[in-house]
Amino acid sequence: MRLTATSTSTSASTSTSTASSTAAPPAARTAVDAARWPDVAALPPASRARTAVAATVVRSALRRLPLRVRYLGEDPVGLGGPVLDVRDPEAFHRRIGARGLIGFGESYQAGEWDAPDLVAVLTVLARHVGSLVPAPLQRLRGLWAQRQPDARRNTVQGSRANISHHYDLSNDLFALFLDDTLTYSSAVFRGFPADRSVLAAAQHRKIDRLLDLAEVGAGTRVLEIGTGWGELAVRAAARGAHVTSLTLSAEQQDLARRRIHQAGLTDRVSVELRDYRESTGTYDAVLSVEMVEAVGEEYWTGYFRTLDDRLEPGGRAAVQAITMPHDRMLATRDTYTWIQKYVFPGGLLPSVEAVDRITRDHTRLRTARRDAYGPHYAETLRLWRERFTERADEVEALGFDETFRRMWTLYLAYSEAGFRSGYLDVQQFLFTKESARR
Repeated sequence: MRLTATSTSTSASTSTSTASSTAAPPAARTAVDAARWPDVAALPPASRARTAVAATVVRSALRRLPLRVRYLGEDPVGLGGPVLDVRDPEAFHRRIGARGLIGFGESYQAGEWDAPDLVAVLTVLARHVGSLVPAPLQRLRGLWAQRQPDARRNTVQGSRANISHHYDLSNDLFALFLDDTLTYSSAVFRGFPADRSVLAAAQHRKIDRLLDLAEVGAGTRVLEIGTGWGELAVRAAARGAHVTSLTLSAEQQDLARRRIHQAGLTDRVSVELRDYRESTGTYDAVLSVEMVEAVGEEYWTGYFRTLDDRLEPGGRAAVQAITMPHDRMLATRDTYTWIQKYVFPGGLLPSVEAVDRITRDHTRLRTARRDAYGPHYAETLRLWRERFTERADEVEALGFDETFRRMWTLYLAYSEAGFRSGYLDVQQFLFTKESARR
């Protein structure tokens, strides 16, 4: 409703003004493709009792947070702060009651809740993630939280399907929001706030730092686990290195090979469609950027043993990894999450402690250096998210519907909030290899 700027407003218009400023606006939902998004299109089966319990728990949690939560037709709750609009309270609580945080994400995809500043709301939730669910219910997590589906395990065949789910969406989609280097990992900036014009240089700074850590130069034999779209391989080869790069994404392999050809470096770089477990040979340096997150906890030991086996004695491995706190990793490692269902199937973020334990107990790799720079990832994600939003019409033209666009926006905002809150971090590890097993 548009309010008039007169001093003779009626009591009815004053009441309407107050309601509009305190209650959530009604949901502006669009049709959801039930064939593509069955669990978004339809509300999950849930008893009234379960939905009522979920509503009680959620409302109680939100009241204690520095948020301003506007339920449709109700007074706001919360301690004040970023605004969260719950436009369909019944559906919102039903989804959470039935599917927990997966339901929370699906409710956003369906347009049942929204936020003028989505990152700010998610940052508050991330900072309080350990206390949102009451302690008694935390202890009963095994009864209410969904478990990881066996079909998403990262076997050799399973990994191919899981990686394809994300990275084979469309090279054109990623090109819309990444910079010209097509680098899909955290950049390293000189200062904040960062501007999009410096993103490509910041990505090169990150790559060069990893190459320097691994002492990559003329004649270095390099194994890269996780090609991306080839920028690291190109910069390593430009130094005179000989690179074998492994990917499970046919889309990435095709574009990476074309970019390597355009750079005139095909004689120094080989991009192979191969699982890391199928690699052979030994190398002076092994590099892997934000790959371990997709490996799955049960395969972490095998992943680091592969780095060990592929590395010559005295060689160096540079690994960039997103990490989470160890206690949260232990608490949630068996839980099926919204990110795993819709964005990165089969993945799990390791903790620094888990990486240290595995490399110490199962490999000859020893951590020579570790640098954390989470705030840089928050800025990287902000630039990606803003670009994705600006080019929404072009995303739609590629065939990605509104439900997908809301999913992708939530994924980028959710990730950014994780780094801004300190819940997530990103590390660059330098490992050196001992000459003999203990």
